[in-house]
Amino acid sequence: MPVLKETDFTGEIVWLGHVPAGRGIRAEPAEELALGFAGAAGSRHKGENRASCVRVKNLYPEGTEIRNVRQLTILSLEEMSQIAQDMGTESLDPRYLGVSVVLKGIPDFTHIPPSSRLQGPDGLTLTVDMENRPCVLPGREIEQDHKGLGVKFKPAAEGRRGITAWVERPGMLKPGDALRLFVPDQRAWMPH
Repeated sequence: MPVLKETDFTGEIVWLGHVPAGRGIRAEPAEELALGFAGAAGSRHKGENRASCVRVKNLYPEGTEIRNVRQLTILSLEEMSQIAQDMGTESLDPRYLGVSVVLKGIPDFTHIPPSSRLQGPDGLTLTVDMENRPCVLPGREIEQDHKGLGVKFKPAAEGRRGITAWVERPGMLKPGDALRLFVPDQRAWMPH
């Protein structure tokens, strides 16, 4: 019996981006993403391993070499629309958010379970790490082009910032591709 069960949900890719290494988090639109085991070549978050950061400071001293489970940032179009609405703007450009993939069609996307899989038409499979918590970096990118709006990002993005993921099986992503959602076949953790 499989430990991952296919759901009835698919997400359609509506935007792809590439965040070049050695710069901030501003993404450049991409016509396609070729993903290997190390993620996208030349991207800020490429690599099979990475230096630990503040997100795991309770586990490791900053800079410790660990497995890279943050190769990609994936957001939902629906949640981005909610963020924009709460910020008081008509729309939110994914370039400001360091996004690799924007999907539409999977409800409550930010909260899909860790270890879920998103599988593309060519077999490419992305494994969900966890919720990507809002930080100040997107706000700084927004502020450069829209004065006074950047500070509104972090509170508006709470619980809507999407997920981070890593490549389990390499392949290609293109706009219009459907990613099928598989979730772990287990009950929620109940420690008491």
